[in-house]
Amino acid sequence: MDPRLTGLDLKTSLSALADLVLPRVCVACGRTLLPQERHICLDCLADLPETHFATLGHNPMADRYNARIAGNEYEPYACAAALFHYHADSKYSLITQALKYHRDFGAGKFFARMLGSRLASSELFAGVDLVVPVPLHWSRRWSRGYNQAEIIAAEVAKALGAPCDTGLLRRCRRTATQTRISGEAKAANVAGAFRATKNAASRVSGNGIGHILLIDDVFTSGATLGECHRTLRKAVGTAVRISAATLAYAGE
Repeated sequence: MDPRLTGLDLKTSLSALADLVLPRVCVACGRTLLPQERHICLDCLADLPETHFATLGHNPMADRYNARIAGNEYEPYACAAALFHYHADSKYSLITQALKYHRDFGAGKFFARMLGSRLASSELFAGVDLVVPVPLHWSRRWSRGYNQAEIIAAEVAKALGAPCDTGLLRRCRRTATQTRISGEAKAANVAGAFRATKNAASRVSGNGIGHILLIDDVFTSGATLGECHRTLRKAVGTAVRISAATLAYAGE
């Protein structure tokens, strides 16, 4: 018997047998995974550059997020958190790319559950009543086949024990990919791109929703999440808290 199968439970043993045919690799470094490892090797997992933002009311991501949502009217300071730091030249950037571009739903759900666990253990997010993913335009969703933010949001919602509403927000016009533009052009690109469903206010108030959590895959400038925040605020009024969370945070 292959020594890798010794002392393993049935599920892990079956996984190890499958690995003999089609080896699984670490989403970050590409090394062949051991039977007990899931999606990321233990070495890469140990070095995952976690932000620990979920425990901090004020953090760099939250500061940038609040700068985006500040307007002429008073807006309470909103909480924002991400699982790990994102750098384009880092192997950990492959985590979000695997989900967004390569349909690696298993890895996406794995890290989304990690994010959900961090949020659920924080007093800042434990009271979330509703999870809302950033929507894709229908044409982009049709061509891609899925919305990566919905996959993340579903797992986070489970961890928080809250419903996930994929219909509260919609993207009413197709925008250019944010990764191809920079600076304030990102804000202009998504300005007016979102609409709340007509019955958003009644759906929220009727279900006693007091805290909404917006979900996306990566926080860069905060333009997209900021526009979603403003759209929801206009629809649901001032009594509802609106926070944000992402898998990754791309610091300046």
